Amino acid sequence: MVQALEEICLKTIAEFKIGYSQFLDPEGNPVAKLPEFANDPEQLVRMYRLMTQTRVFDTKAINLQRTGKLGTYASSLGHEAAHVGIGAAMRKEDCLAPMYREYGAQFWRGVKMSEVLLYWGGDERGNNFSGPTHDFAWCVPIATQCLHAAGAAWAFKLRKEPRCAVSVIGDGGTSEGNFYEALNLAAVRKLPAVFVVVNNKWAISVPLSIQTAAKTLAQKAIAAGMPGVQVDGNDVIAVRDAMETALARARAGEGPTLVEAVTYRLSDHTTADDASRYRDQREVEAARIEEPLIRLRKYLTGIGAWDEKQEEALLAECAVGVEAAVKEYLDTPVQPTAAMFDYMYKDLPEAMREQRETAIRYGASGEDH
Repeated sequence: MVQALEEICLKTIAEFKIGYSQFLDPEGNPVAKLPEFANDPEQLVRMYRLMTQTRVFDTKAINLQRTGKLGTYASSLGHEAAHVGIGAAMRKEDCLAPMYREYGAQFWRGVKMSEVLLYWGGDERGNNFSGPTHDFAWCVPIATQCLHAAGAAWAFKLRKEPRCAVSVIGDGGTSEGNFYEALNLAAVRKLPAVFVVVNNKWAISVPLSIQTAAKTLAQKAIAAGMPGVQVDGNDVIAVRDAMETALARARAGEGPTLVEAVTYRLSDHTTADDASRYRDQREVEAARIEEPLIRLRKYLTGIGAWDEKQEEALLAECAVGVEAAVKEYLDTPVQPTAAMFDYMYKDLPEAMREQRETAIRYGASGEDH
């Protein structure tokens, strides 16, 4: 008979646990003592306003794609608390290595809505965005941004700069080798990095249940030798608090942390996806009850820091701002055909010169080829 592992082990040489953090329940009720920043209603209102702006922007971007005015677009619907919480915790001198839907974090750090639209409209000038120039561009290849963050964090440590690098990845991306390699390097070198896993339960059409057998994604930090924590990703207070703790730890020379923010992808994966083909709508409706804007709005209303008039004014303000961004995007002159070649190489290879001339000629003719 096969002997149970527990019976043949002589001793326990290590034990681990994963903590879970939440401050507001789905109804907006406090369930734990709030961190210091959350006792300032102005800070909470600022986060709520940006979460709402991100939601309004997201809706408009999807509409632009559906009407042929934008390319394939990755929605952030349901992720607003996770993304704004990340941005609110970071310092300007820190470095963000995003995936491709962290608009809330990027807006907080100064990226313009029109620049996001430019990028998804196929114009690489969108990647030359406002905000910290040391932040990385959007990263569609899965998990490579984790290595970018680890490299930046190593540079900060070598230069003895009190800066941190933050990368964001989805649940599916944690199965990639690049993710593990980045964690391993960061832990071994005690780098000032924070790796955020936004667990939205779906890796395109693959549910978390067949993505991993692990009880949490935070525990993937254990093998690398760093702390891992799980937070309610629909609670912006919990996300910001966990990020501030992890960033302070990194800045103090204590090494990296993995933060798993548990949320739900309320949208399709991108506008090229149709989630209704593989996902039960009842699951989506159940997740809507716990979405991030509702709970923070209820909490702010409950403490007298928000009301219906302010909500109406905010939505109107966001609509105006988004429309202005759309106009700026649509009014941006199209780049000349040669631009796709001019910034690819320092010295353009001979074969590329011929292609450049051909592309310019065809582009000028206006014909289909």
